[in-house]
Amino acid sequence: MRTKIRFDRNVQTEDQADELIVLESSEVDPGVVMNMQEETYDLAFITAAHKKGFHSFQSALRRRGFFPAHEIMEKLFQETKDFFQDESQKSIVVEYNDVESLPDEDEFLLDDTDVELDELLDEDGDTKEDEIKEIDSEDDTPRFTPEDTSEHEN
Repeated sequence: MRTKIRFDRNVQTEDQADELIVLESSEVDPGVVMNMQEETYDLAFITAAHKKGFHSFQSALRRRGFFPAHEIMEKLFQETKDFFQDESQKSIVVEYNDVESLPDEDEFLLDDTDVELDELLDEDGDTKEDEIKEIDSEDDTPRFTPEDTSEHEN
């Protein structure tokens, strides 16, 4: 799932603290993006935490409603360095695709020594109608007698 996390500076008047608004949106269906979470932080607090390092930034940013995985937090930390250093930058968007966190898979190649399914079916022998009739030679019709007092005949 592709996720976008936007950081916006909300500069307030002198009597109010500046805010950092973090908006998380995800692609819920191909081409359909939905806002998932919005959190407001004290801008000075988050900026100071970012300057201290990754673990401080992670602790300051994570909340009950906004708790990105470790891989996403690393990407957020790396891609927001310029944003927190340059006060003139008002907004930044960090895009993350969760496929990035999956381990790389080795390409699957079929060797010549691998057994093909068709070969396995051919090795079993001929499947003639006579062989099938031998297997199913008995009549499977259920028969009930008057002495049978089971509940199933009622």
